[in-house]
Amino acid sequence: MNENLLRFKKNQKYIFFDYETCNLNLGSFKNKPWQLAFIVTQGDKIIEEKEFYIDWDDLNISDGAKRVTGFSQKKYDKFKVCPRSALNEFEKFIYNNNYIIVGHNILGFDVYIHNIHRRLLGLGSNYSYLPRIIDTNCLARSFKNKIEYKNDSDMISWQYKLLNYRKKGIKTNLQQLCKDFKIEFDPNLLHDALYDVKKTHDVFQQLLWKIDI
Repeated sequence: MNENLLRFKKNQKYIFFDYETCNLNLGSFKNKPWQLAFIVTQGDKIIEEKEFYIDWDDLNISDGAKRVTGFSQKKYDKFKVCPRSALNEFEKFIYNNNYIIVGHNILGFDVYIHNIHRRLLGLGSNYSYLPRIIDTNCLARSFKNKIEYKNDSDMISWQYKLLNYRKKGIKTNLQQLCKDFKIEFDPNLLHDALYDVKKTHDVFQQLLWKIDI
């Protein structure tokens, strides 16, 4: 038994996060993040959860994004908060080296949205947390395609290779993984940021026993 594997580290701290945005454009400041959610865990226990609706004066959410995420203008107007306060609360964790950062497809999407969030507030890009990221989309591709992680490999480079690995018929979206691992889920709630991070947490607990990391 390799006690250095994450599955055995019951005191390890994690933060799981997810953004919802106006569209899918990763290079436009018009693609503002309007929802940010994260949970803080230790081992497999959820310690804290946060959800923010981010207030922007000129928010322009595409019809497609509204439909997929179930965006509610009423709920947004009721709970929206200052963009800086949401970012500050989030960054207390992701820039803390004690935390491993987990999310589904965050290497392919959410890290870029975090950067847009920063840049809209006049802050510079800061991707220094990347080496501490574990992307469950990449882990799922590893598991389903039988691509093992070698302990002497650079974890982030290995994940980026998997991020771009495609094989016909292999699905690794969050809904499919919930089905694969028999995790109860409501398809009508998927793409709500807080719901997604909780389901990602459940998927991650399964994947830890499928892959040696």
